[in-house]
Amino acid sequence: MRDVELITAPLAAGMVLGILFFGGLWWTVNRGLTAALPAVWFGLSTLVRVAVTVCALYYFARLGLPSLIACLCGFLIARSAVKRLTRLSV
Repeated sequence: MRDVELITAPLAAGMVLGILFFGGLWWTVNRGLTAALPAVWFGLSTLVRVAVTVCALYYFARLGLPSLIACLCGFLIARSAVKRLTRLSV
């Protein structure tokens, strides 16, 4: 049972992380293009998204290589999902 938890929890966390990262990127681009100060939007968004992602990946790296790989796979799955969903909304 422990082996399943080592894969499913990081995979789900990677999906959430990817949705936050790429969904946040999509949201920032939509808002930032019409903002009065787009540099602030893009700068702060990049800082927050990268900081959260690096901290989460560091946490899963400390749990071991299988956890890190599962988290990265979830991140990439979320990237594909956000890419597909945002293409439909344009």
